[in-house]
Amino acid sequence: MTTTNGSSNIHTVTSKDPPFLFHCGEGYERHRLPVGTTVIYPNAPLDPLPDRRAAIVQAIDHPENSEPLDGLLTAGMKVTIAFDDVSLPLPAMAKPDIRQTVMEIVLERLDRAGVTDIHLICAICLHRRCTPKELKHFVGSAIFKRFWPDRLYNHDAEDPEGNTHLGQTEHGEDVEINRRAVESDLLIYVNINLVTMDGGHKSVPVGLATYKSVRHHHNPQTMLHDSSYMDPPNSIFHRSCERMGEIAKEHLKIFTIETTLNSDTFHRSLGFLQKREHDWGLRDHLTFQSSRVGLKLLPGPLRRKAYSALPAPYGLTGVHAGETEAVHARTLEAVNEQYLVKVPEAYDVVIVGLPSIGPYNVDSILNPILVNCLALGYFFNFYRNRPYLREGGTMIMLHPLENKFHMTHHPSYFDFFEELIPQTRDPKELAERFETSYAENERYIDLYRNSYAYHGVHPFYMWYWGAHGAAHVGRVIAVNPKSQMAAGRLGYEIAPSLDTALGMARDGEGADARVCYFHCPPILMSDIP
Repeated sequence: MTTTNGSSNIHTVTSKDPPFLFHCGEGYERHRLPVGTTVIYPNAPLDPLPDRRAAIVQAIDHPENSEPLDGLLTAGMKVTIAFDDVSLPLPAMAKPDIRQTVMEIVLERLDRAGVTDIHLICAICLHRRCTPKELKHFVGSAIFKRFWPDRLYNHDAEDPEGNTHLGQTEHGEDVEINRRAVESDLLIYVNINLVTMDGGHKSVPVGLATYKSVRHHHNPQTMLHDSSYMDPPNSIFHRSCERMGEIAKEHLKIFTIETTLNSDTFHRSLGFLQKREHDWGLRDHLTFQSSRVGLKLLPGPLRRKAYSALPAPYGLTGVHAGETEAVHARTLEAVNEQYLVKVPEAYDVVIVGLPSIGPYNVDSILNPILVNCLALGYFFNFYRNRPYLREGGTMIMLHPLENKFHMTHHPSYFDFFEELIPQTRDPKELAERFETSYAENERYIDLYRNSYAYHGVHPFYMWYWGAHGAAHVGRVIAVNPKSQMAAGRLGYEIAPSLDTALGMARDGEGADARVCYFHCPPILMSDIP
């Protein structure tokens, strides 16, 4: 089913409305909302393309501002295929992953052309390494068996021999990326664009980069002054990536393949999550109750696995190939068609229910730093033009915020939260006093390279990611967090219930405060003219 943006996405709550669904950690809740509250719904999933293989072939044979892929290939050349990591898409895509389908077709062309020197690199940047099981899911069993482990591997941003410095932009930004990619005759980048922040020049000069490069745009100066990194035309973050991309283009021949997915996020057995509450039938109500109770009965680790275990049946809505800038322009059109929702005004109070699935906690817990990043970094920034929450307004957040960390994935996060946040929450002070020591910490570097830890500097970046939202929002009220200490350390106020939180918000904003519920996921992007 296809829906268009417009008034159908905006609902004003009446006394006859049923309770509304909230994603809340590894589970779901339903709450009644005050009469007059505005509910902003996402668009229904766009119809997928009928034949994904045919669409991919069409794209690589008729690329944007480039020769067809076949015309770029010669026997004996060196080719590297880089691809997005486990942070996309969320939840994981049902098999076959779109990366697998793209790579199968690309490898057929490489084999036919007599290209034998082929490496596949997962572009993790400073994220944790992807496990063999995760890589196998991305590329499929046949490709995994053919290339793993010598020619299918994770990028290593800390390998002193594995990266090379290409130069500086006119703004003095260092461009340092994977040496194998630079030394290849052709670099093919396979991308998934789930939101407008992804893709374009964020792929090669970020995904295959080092700390020396990434520090130039993952910093408080950029994040505090960025209008929204989800709004690329108006984003200084994206301008920095584009400048770096221009340097990369001087040294590499890049053939970009970008794909876009619809918002068909939930497995068919959880179909009620894809529907509006007014459209629920008896089966939806029964499924909601049974899944809600079942998840609550499970211990934490099993609950997290169960919550994210069912792969998403995403449909392919677009695929474009060729020159990076031309491809990405087409990609952004497709992403906006799926996710943009026209919103009439900015609100004084916004309510968000946060799931426990985020880009940086796949197969682990959403720790307090990542909760803050999801709320003030992602959910706040899901807009184009201007925020859906007025400056100085109140965000009410529902999430069972816990003081828990996955010590394999997030060792530096734990130290950051325990040692640094009690001293200061100011992103500029954190950067000036502590960032370098975490970035250069030998223990964190070893865990990044040889275990499955995020780079030591990563919690700083996730804190900066929420800096714009934190500066814009007047207050954040956490509803019934499991750890009041964690909520307080993040700077949040605490309410025992949603009704109490709304009362607190109205005490500050006034009885006539404009309140909206941002009904997400599936993802939506508000668009206020």
